[in-house]
Amino acid sequence: QVQLVESGGGSVQAGGSLRLSCAASGYRYSRACMGWFRQAPGKEREGVASICSGGVPNYADSVKGRFTISQDNADNTLYLQMNSLKPEDTSMYYCAAKGTGGIWRPTLTRYDYIFWGQGTQVTVSS
Repeated sequence: QVQLVESGGGSVQAGGSLRLSCAASGYRYSRACMGWFRQAPGKEREGVASICSGGVPNYADSVKGRFTISQDNADNTLYLQMNSLKPEDTSMYYCAAKGTGGIWRPTLTRYDYIFWGQGTQVTVSS
């Protein structure tokens, strides 16, 4: 049974930083495409960053240069380092993983991912 558990969300002032973590279990982590998504109230869930094991990451234009996605195979954890946070980054952030038959590219389309965590809230105040 695949489980993705996010942590690290919180409240921060604009310009601050947070690091989100996603602990994965029951998943073939050594060869995985995983991503971070976010959803604000009343808005669609959007892709933020994604990566396939050992590959080049993909970022949404809105976070390029500020966010960094990384994987730690030793402890099966996906990270999202978020710097220079802005109020518009306020959202629930979700970790997601593709199935083994998924497209082996770091896509930012939510429908490419079949496993999801419960989310962690990030609030950025101005």
